[in-house]
Amino acid sequence: MSTRRAAARVAPLLRVVAALLAFVALLVVTVLGCRVTDRLLLHPTTEAFPDTQGAVRVTFPSKEGDVEVWRARSARAHAGEPGVYVLRFYGNADRADRWAGAEARGLPFAAELWGVNYPGFGGSGGSASLRGVAESALVAFDAMKKRAGNKPILVFGTSMGTTAALYLAAHREVEGLVLHNPPPLRQLIRGRYGWWNLWLLAVPVAWGVPSELDSIDNAAHARAPAIFVLSQEDEIVPHDYQLAIRDAYAGPKTTFVMPGARHNDPIPDETQRAIDKALEAIVAGRSH
Repeated sequence: MSTRRAAARVAPLLRVVAALLAFVALLVVTVLGCRVTDRLLLHPTTEAFPDTQGAVRVTFPSKEGDVEVWRARSARAHAGEPGVYVLRFYGNADRADRWAGAEARGLPFAAELWGVNYPGFGGSGGSASLRGVAESALVAFDAMKKRAGNKPILVFGTSMGTTAALYLAAHREVEGLVLHNPPPLRQLIRGRYGWWNLWLLAVPVAWGVPSELDSIDNAAHARAPAIFVLSQEDEIVPHDYQLAIRDAYAGPKTTFVMPGARHNDPIPDETQRAIDKALEAIVAGRSH
């Protein structure tokens, strides 16, 4: 009888503790707003890279401060004007000034590539925020559109960068996309990282992801041809989560799965050649 009475006393106490923990988690997110989510998901750096591999820095004004873009041309474009423009978005701890120059040289057509640094990253103004990711994407795209005129604009995104790419695909006219290891942020946070805290922290953090970066919803409203490049053994964005975005995508899509690849593994040369051919087909299809 004493054991039963003790258990009867403990059960309500556990419910009270759980309710208090839930209240504290909600209070933290309510008081601090989306900053908790921003700090957990974005890892900005600002130190200068000694070699930008030929990329040139330009900036464009935004509400948060100047958006820093690193601009470079492909080997085929050095002899003349680019026929294609590429807008490039990187991961949550990466930078445009590290990669844009080298990536531009490897493009399979005469192109100009713009790599975007999110607010708080590199020389971009403002503080790092998910809303800033969306805003900087619009600022960079609209500036590129003025420069490109009627020439096609392709949008490339890796990891966190795919959230910006899909946001643009749902709200601007783009010619095509390359989406490498795309995370559905809200679903990933709840499903992958909720169990150990009984979802008391995961749910409020997921709420902090702005609707602009709801990749599943944006995918359902995108119509441009998309190339999905998916790592089958991704330890950060598991393959099933990547497939959820691929399956939701409303436009034409081509999928390349890299067996055994983890999140940060490089794309194999053979796969890259196939991606290049698919990109050339997207650009060529515009003229028909």
